[in-house]
Amino acid sequence: MNYQELPQTMKNEKVKFYLERLNRRRISLAGKRLFDIVVSFLILAVLSPFLLILAIAIKLDSKGPVFYRQVRVGRYNRDFKIFKFRTMVQDADRVGPPLTVGDDPRVTRVGRLIRKLRLDEFSQLLNVLGGSMSLVGPRPEVRKYVDVYTPEYMATLLVRPGITATSSIAFKDEDKLLNSGGNPEEIYVKQILPPKMELNLQYLNKVSVWNDLKIMFQTVTAVFL
Repeated sequence: MNYQELPQTMKNEKVKFYLERLNRRRISLAGKRLFDIVVSFLILAVLSPFLLILAIAIKLDSKGPVFYRQVRVGRYNRDFKIFKFRTMVQDADRVGPPLTVGDDPRVTRVGRLIRKLRLDEFSQLLNVLGGSMSLVGPRPEVRKYVDVYTPEYMATLLVRPGITATSSIAFKDEDKLLNSGGNPEEIYVKQILPPKMELNLQYLNKVSVWNDLKIMFQTVTAVFL
């Protein structure tokens, strides 16, 4: 996509700078998309029996659907619905904030295990196959947080959001920070979001299949350590 085709909300000099750099890496981006499709398909094929058991456990543990579909902001500032294995009671977003802090009573018993092992992210492989997400890329935010992005942060919307990212690894214990006292949403916007976005911007300068592979291995290590 060229600069003129971007939505008006993304048109600024910072975004233009990153877009020009990404346009020089079109072969890497094409390889990244092919890698996403092949790997996500293989993972789903291999893990399908386990994911079926997980889906049954979710249904037996509490009322509600297996998947939780939440609107997030994706590439080119467009909304899409993310697939996540449901870890909270049905309609949890109507009775509480978008952030989950500490021992949130909305989280189900099976949900706590799913969250601890990051198993809810596997369902996003469906988003990857559908083209709204990538295996690696800036984590997609809800609209209210994108609305506070700086002009430079908007550049992170030039690529597909990812299931994992360097920012996800760096802030794997985000819940502890949010539960450290004070308003969780204010803590997120002022203390967590800025360093996260700096890491996401650094990722834009290193887009490649090889870099994605490194981040994926780092993610696995971070989950089990």
